[in-house]
Amino acid sequence: MLQGRRVLLAVTGGVAAYKTAYLARLLVEAGVEVEVVLSESAQQFIGPQTYAAITGRHPHLELFGAESVSPHTDLARWCELVVVAPATASTMAQIANGISSNLLVATVIATKAPVLLAPAMHTEMWENPATRRNSSTLKGDGLHFVGPGAGALAGGDTGMGRMAEPEEIMEAIEGLLGVSDSSLRVLVTAGGTREPVDPVRFLGNRSSGKMGHAIADEAARRGYQVTLVTVSDLPVVPAVKVVQVETAAEMLDAVAGVEADVAIMAAAVADFRPARTGEQKISRSEGLSTIELEGTPDVLASVMAREERPFVVGFAAETGDLDRAVAKAREKGVDLLVYNDVTEPGSGFGTDTNRVVIVDAEGKTEQWPLLDKREVASRLLDLVTAGLAGLD
Repeated sequence: MLQGRRVLLAVTGGVAAYKTAYLARLLVEAGVEVEVVLSESAQQFIGPQTYAAITGRHPHLELFGAESVSPHTDLARWCELVVVAPATASTMAQIANGISSNLLVATVIATKAPVLLAPAMHTEMWENPATRRNSSTLKGDGLHFVGPGAGALAGGDTGMGRMAEPEEIMEAIEGLLGVSDSSLRVLVTAGGTREPVDPVRFLGNRSSGKMGHAIADEAARRGYQVTLVTVSDLPVVPAVKVVQVETAAEMLDAVAGVEADVAIMAAAVADFRPARTGEQKISRSEGLSTIELEGTPDVLASVMAREERPFVVGFAAETGDLDRAVAKAREKGVDLLVYNDVTEPGSGFGTDTNRVVIVDAEGKTEQWPLLDKREVASRLLDLVTAGLAGLD
């Protein structure tokens, strides 16, 4: 899966640096091309010759005085993924604030490749408000995290802040680099459609689009060609092609124009719309005792009906009834369906987290814990990748 991929291992100055020698070995054994950057403080814990012996390449140590006139940009362009392990509080702060005072941080800031951070520090440092702010900033900027976990720390302490084990970091790397085919075309829909009553008012729902946008961002970071058809105006990474719509009919037309190998239909498409739309704003004095409704087009069904249909993931936002979601998965014939109960705390519309149940085509279910929507997106795309592999 990782054969021939290019990973830059960036090692900073923490006691956990010793684990990265084994991580380098795991990468080499998986067929990965590995370049190593050591910060000055990292060299206090482990020497460059160790990595040279493991990778067959001399580590990069200095921003100045190297053979290359611009080592940070050369490395930034070469790699497909940067792994910062251990990621100390100091290094995280520098990356979060763009302080490129050494080769390691300069390379991370210069790269357009995904960046995976494996934090390692004492519990008090991990829980410090400054570190929490920096973590939030880094996640908001699209950087990925693995760990930290709880366990034995330097100096005999025990607590949260222990760096993820090399095997865990390898799993995260495989998740980010598992599919190298940048020709994979992914369609994502997001947001709640708005069906006009008059030029001012509309019928809609509370969907924010956060889940769909998180999926589009994650798919783009994996190198896929992503088209996002969305009602929401949330930001996305630059690689995502955005098609803005409002109504179910507009979404239907936009989706019809997108060829895709994978379709992830995360939008909350309104089931009904006003049968008649007022050309002028309906005033209070005129009154409006009833609104006659009619059905909206089924956007998901239109994708399922394609002659060359993509791998399809549907979404079901329900209120406590998993059986309805299982029935919907079978009725629609989707490859996967993502169910969430919007009445559950942390899993409703507009939240940054989600607790979902995955339903496969046979009706089997897999419950996931409450997760950040970015993590849900990552896990979901891992399932899609596995599903595509099973079709080969």
